[in-house]
Amino acid sequence: MLIASWIAVAMLSLQVRAGSDVVAVAFPPWWRAERALLAAASANASIVRMTAIPALLVVRPDRDGGLRRLYEAGALLTMDPQAIAGCFKADDDLGVGNDLRRR
Repeated sequence: MLIASWIAVAMLSLQVRAGSDVVAVAFPPWWRAERALLAAASANASIVRMTAIPALLVVRPDRDGGLRRLYEAGALLTMDPQAIAGCFKADDDLGVGNDLRRR
């Protein structure tokens, strides 16, 4: 009973909120970063940031069936990116934009 309730709480806290523009996507753990990036790109999702785990990306899926295409590209799970905030690297930017942490 304890394990079942722990799994239920975890699933509810990781669940993508309705109307979310950005989601975290977990691809198979044996995938390298290149394969996960190619899979996200094939689903027409914009890469927001990478994490310390190569198969875990934060992306902005396309509005028209983007989550469905991510699953078709090999995603195992989509979740709220706040739930995986501890997986971010200290220097995880993609080299674009204005990173305010360095000011």
